[in-house]
Amino acid sequence: MKHLLQPGRIGHLTLRNSVAMAPLTRSRAGAGGVPTALNALYYAQRASAGLIITEATNVSPMSAAFELAPGIYTEEQVQGWKPVAAGVRAAGGTMFMQLWHSGRVSSYALLNGRAPLSPSGINDDIERLQVYGEMSNGYYTRIAASPSREMTPEDIAQVIDEFRSGAANAMRAGMHGVELHAANGYLIQQFLSPQVNQRGDEFGGCVENRARLLRKILEAVLESVPAERIGVRLSPFALYNSAGDPHADDTYGYVAEMLQQFGIAYVHAADSNAWGGQGNMSGILAILRPRFTGTIIANAGLTPETGEHLLAAGGADMVAFGRQFVANPDLVERIGRDGPFNEPDPFTFYGGAEKGYTDYPKLAAA
Repeated sequence: MKHLLQPGRIGHLTLRNSVAMAPLTRSRAGAGGVPTALNALYYAQRASAGLIITEATNVSPMSAAFELAPGIYTEEQVQGWKPVAAGVRAAGGTMFMQLWHSGRVSSYALLNGRAPLSPSGINDDIERLQVYGEMSNGYYTRIAASPSREMTPEDIAQVIDEFRSGAANAMRAGMHGVELHAANGYLIQQFLSPQVNQRGDEFGGCVENRARLLRKILEAVLESVPAERIGVRLSPFALYNSAGDPHADDTYGYVAEMLQQFGIAYVHAADSNAWGGQGNMSGILAILRPRFTGTIIANAGLTPETGEHLLAAGGADMVAFGRQFVANPDLVERIGRDGPFNEPDPFTFYGGAEKGYTDYPKLAAA
């Protein structure tokens, strides 16, 4: 039997298989960041995954890297997520919500004229930041990022509280757990990065200080979510959104040991550079495996074949697939049959409605 089809484990949860659906920004939420019936259908179609990790979900109105991404900071958003979670549960699936703050990766156009928040207000690289919005003609495209401002201590305290509320709201909405997005150059990784974080207070400088925001957020989330229902996404070598670290082994070695001490359920290892053919999953796992005994989910640049080999070799415990799940709602069944696999349409990844979202054919119709 394929290793991918063997039961997976997240904390005390036994999963139907070791295939995870990666968090996929699709930018199809309704007004006010409220999920819709179309979103519920999309996730229910893919509920055969051992674990579904929701698209990155904003914990604050100051988090907006992608227009039309959903949120979890208003009561309307909580109510919108309830039928999404209920549909996945009814289909026998397990669903964690990825909690997200984009920090400096945003635009005043998405923040009602406000400047994005960042650790140190560094803006000499904003042309590298990936911000997207919908044009008036309905097409979705990259837009220019705006200069950010350095966060005050009060801003930091507010962000911690926003993650606290977001986690509690996710559980009220019916999620099995939450994942903290500390990867891909967004706010938490911005604080971890010595290139982006040049603060002189307790949140900047040495690795202990740069990791303090993640520590404080974890402590806040633990008020409503047990450690065995919490995951953290990390991308130590990511070039995406320009939050690099010349000493990634040291930084993320420390972070992995911290997450081990907290006893969280899993680390989601995102090899973001694999999107451009420069992946280094072996390097990421070399940092994590000696220091973290929980579940490790490998993601980015993996096919069912390479994912199977990775599990067989013991490099990771689960594999998360992104684009394969975009195009194949019944990906798990297709893996079991060795295909065939639908090809995703990149022009419908972001924005729009049913096309390229809920209309990919299942295997029975192929």
